[in-house]
Amino acid sequence: MNKALLPEHFINFITPCLPSHLNLQDFIDYCAKPLRKSIRVNTLKVSTEDFVEKATQQGWRLTPIPWCKDGFWLQRPDEQEQQIQLGNTLSHLTGEFYIQEASSMLPPVALLYKQTDTLDLACLDVAAAPGSKTTQLAALMNNQGVIVANEFSSSRVKVLSANIQRCSVTNTALTHMDGRMFIHLKEQFGAILLDAPCSGEGTVRKDVDSMKNWTEQSVHDIASVQRDLIDAAFHALKPNGVMIYSTCTLNQIENQQVCLWLKEKYGDAVEFESLADLFAGAENSTTTEGFLHVWPQIYDSEGFFVARIRKKASVDHQLENPFTKLGQFPFKPLSKKNSQQLQSFLASQFGMNDFPLAACSQRETKKALEVWYFPPKLEALKGKVKFARVGIKLAELAKHGFKLEHNLAINFAQLAKQQTQELSAHQCQAYWQGKDIDGDFNKLNKGEVIVCYQGQALGFAKKLPDRLKNQLPRELVRDNLDFSDQYNQ
Repeated sequence: MNKALLPEHFINFITPCLPSHLNLQDFIDYCAKPLRKSIRVNTLKVSTEDFVEKATQQGWRLTPIPWCKDGFWLQRPDEQEQQIQLGNTLSHLTGEFYIQEASSMLPPVALLYKQTDTLDLACLDVAAAPGSKTTQLAALMNNQGVIVANEFSSSRVKVLSANIQRCSVTNTALTHMDGRMFIHLKEQFGAILLDAPCSGEGTVRKDVDSMKNWTEQSVHDIASVQRDLIDAAFHALKPNGVMIYSTCTLNQIENQQVCLWLKEKYGDAVEFESLADLFAGAENSTTTEGFLHVWPQIYDSEGFFVARIRKKASVDHQLENPFTKLGQFPFKPLSKKNSQQLQSFLASQFGMNDFPLAACSQRETKKALEVWYFPPKLEALKGKVKFARVGIKLAELAKHGFKLEHNLAINFAQLAKQQTQELSAHQCQAYWQGKDIDGDFNKLNKGEVIVCYQGQALGFAKKLPDRLKNQLPRELVRDNLDFSDQYNQ
């Protein structure tokens, strides 16, 4: 039993916020219950139908989450729970699903559920790490348009980048700055997700210590930051664009009052759009303003708040832009010669005759010439914001040809018509452990091979006369994991 710590002074504080149709004791009881495990299928890697079939064969019990067609509450057999952590399963390592709390799937769905075309959409995720909502947005957008994923914490940028790579997201650029700086990017984004830092009152079922140091003063302090963030995001939003403001906390000071503050400041330029029709049962958590205020006992989930805000008109913006002296973007369009050379190599080695080279750029370094892929819709944002990590490095052009990067295999394996090798479970385990692969590979040509397991690309190996030489980057090697019992051979 998860014995959540709810301080008495918090209970006294939150009781007036509880809607009349909900019971305080139910709230306290649900906060003491273990949180149900939930996952979201990454449709950039596998269809939901195929994943459900595979998971069912493994004995996984999936219960659909009402507001996310790709989300499920998950129960695994006890022996699997004891044998291997969910995050160490092959399906997770290959990006087929994301471990994500059910309530946190609400904001991306609420942002895009009326969006009919994402091809040209520029989207901003103001506080993106660890990447659950960014990767969900990318899947909902089918890797179209562009997402600027921002994270203020430098240590969390690395985690965000790793999750984006694992999930084969190609339409995203990362920034690393205080979200309040986006006030200077006037009307650049058609959709903005602001999942704001908060007091975390809704997370007590996941973290029993989350309320240990809670104070009412901290709520007011955080709300001040939230008002700055929502103001900045509203300035960065295009007229007629939509912004989602969300938190994983429960009090009205950080939720309704922040949104009403924005409305009071900008008047008719701010319109609240009701989320009562977002999913069947949404009316049970809908406020009079049309916000979703999710209490743990309503859907047996974490507590959450979601508001959908449309910008009806431009607002005054007279601040000096600090991004005017960023310098030139350090990449140039891929030259015709290098483009033809890379296209010829990819076509002859992998049968990739339709690789998106028009979206590729090059950069000269002391060691080699690098080839990168950038989201095609990134062009409009170049020179307007400082990127921390942007693009996908595909290869280096050296004296003796191309040295391919792991990301090329992970993100573009679906374009390969040859030189791919499906591995057995035993071979797959060896590959993840950084070992070379033994077997009969006479049908393969020499050089690089894309190795796969159950249709998912794992990375590159190199065909040698007697084996496949492992080329998995060292930081991805899982030396101590045993995959042998996860799937049939």
